Amino acid sequence: MEINGVAHTFITAGDFAAARAFYGQLLPFLGLTVVADSVNTFYCVGGRTGFGIHGAAAEFAGQRFRQGSVGLHHHCFRARERGDVDEAYDFLVKIGAKIVHEPREDGFAPGYYSVLFEDPDGTRLEINHVPGKGLLAPGMQIGGGYADVRRTAENRCAAVMPSHAETSVGGA
Repeated sequence: MEINGVAHTFITAGDFAAARAFYGQLLPFLGLTVVADSVNTFYCVGGRTGFGIHGAAAEFAGQRFRQGSVGLHHHCFRARERGDVDEAYDFLVKIGAKIVHEPREDGFAPGYYSVLFEDPDGTRLEINHVPGKGLLAPGMQIGGGYADVRRTAENRCAAVMPSHAETSVGGA
């Protein structure tokens, strides 16, 4: 089986009215079409992507996203062109989004270029562009801080799992 992308992501908004106003500008700017807009749900679809927000249950209303807690770390929208990231940054500044970092290249993949920002509840969002096949190109490995995590995980596996030579008859 091979999946055909991510069908949708929904997040829960602590301040639904503020989130609805924010996403009501952002998502159409990104080319998504509003398909649901009700008292506690706002949902858009486009570019093989669905993204929506729900109002929080009464006991959680008013709470803010806590980066690093259990659950979502961030959501990243993929841009078609590098220039789209710059255009998005200009738009985000215009609508008053909190910018975590301006457009920049990072070492996660060859040519990785992104802007990182937050919605009104502090949920981290990103818009990135990776040219070509990115990490799927032959010989590519993830960079940034994730490269160290992978090597550490491989080292842990190597320490627990015997090598092929150790499990072969006669060590061959």
